[in-house]
Amino acid sequence: MAKEDDIALVMHQEQTLVLSQFDEGVAFALGSSVRERALADNLGLVVDVRTWDRQLFFAATAGTAADNAEWVRRKINTVRRFQRASYRMVLERGEVPFSPQSGADPADYVIAGGGFPIRVKGAGIIGCLTISGLPGRSDHGVAVAALAIHLGFAPEDFALPAE
Repeated sequence: MAKEDDIALVMHQEQTLVLSQFDEGVAFALGSSVRERALADNLGLVVDVRTWDRQLFFAATAGTAADNAEWVRRKINTVRRFQRASYRMVLERGEVPFSPQSGADPADYVIAGGGFPIRVKGAGIIGCLTISGLPGRSDHGVAVAALAIHLGFAPEDFALPAE
C-alpha cells in the first residue's frame, strides 16, 4: 500500500500547495529559498522556477553539472504535458522511458522526480518549480518543502515518508 499512499499524498500536495498569485517576486522568493537550503545543507542542485513561457529564476550550486539543467528541461516538459508532479509519474508508471507510441520522446521528456506544478488559485497550473541534483524523491521533497514554507505550512506535514 505504500505506493498508493505516496500517490495520494503527492496528489494532496498538488491540490493544497496552491499560490494565491504568482509573479517574478514569488518566483525569486521560491528559488532563493531553495538555493539557501542547498547552501545550508551542502546540497548540489539546480533550481528552476518558471511560467510556461519564460524562466523566472535559475540557480546552480556546487556539485552540479550541465546535465542537471538538461534533466530540469525534461522534467519541466513532463509536468507541462501531464499536468502533475513528475514524481507522481514515477509512482504511477515507474522510472521507465516513455514508449515511442506515447509521442513523448525521451530526449525531451523524463519520468523522474523533481518537477512540481505551480498552481495558482483561479488560474490552474501556470508553470513549474523544478529541482535536479538529488535522487528523484529528494528532488521532489525539496520543491514541496519550498512551496509549503512559502505558503506558511509546516513542510513536515507534506513530506513523503522515508523509503
